[in-house]
Amino acid sequence: MEAVAKFARFELNLRTFELRSGGNRLHLRRQSCEILVMLLERPGELITRQEIRNRLWPDGTVVEFEHSVNSAVNHLRDVLGDSPAKPRYIETLSRLGYRFVGTVEFPNPAESVPAARKSL
Repeated sequence: MEAVAKFARFELNLRTFELRSGGNRLHLRRQSCEILVMLLERPGELITRQEIRNRLWPDGTVVEFEHSVNSAVNHLRDVLGDSPAKPRYIETLSRLGYRFVGTVEFPNPAESVPAARKSL
C-alpha cells in the first residue's frame, strides 16, 4: 500500500516525496517537501520555525536559517499556487511558524504520516 496524503487537488506520496496534481508530477525541492510533510502531520496546528530548523538542519548544521526556511516555504507556496496574503494551505503566524489550513485525507489509515516517515 502507498502512504499518501491528499489535500485539494494534490496528492503527496510520503515514501517517495512525489507531489502530484491531476496525475502530473510537480517538482518540489526536498526541504520544501519536508516542511509540507511536517504541516500535513499536524493540520491546523502551529509548526514552529524552531521545529523546522531541528528537522531540516539537525545537530547544529550551519546554514543561513532565515533565508533558507523562507525560500523553502516560498517555493512550496509557488508549487501549490498558494498566497501568504490569502492562504488556502499554508498560513504564516508571524515570527512563530506556519500552520496547514486545508483539509488532509489519508486514504490508507494504516499508513499514517509518522509511520511513513520512519521508512524514509
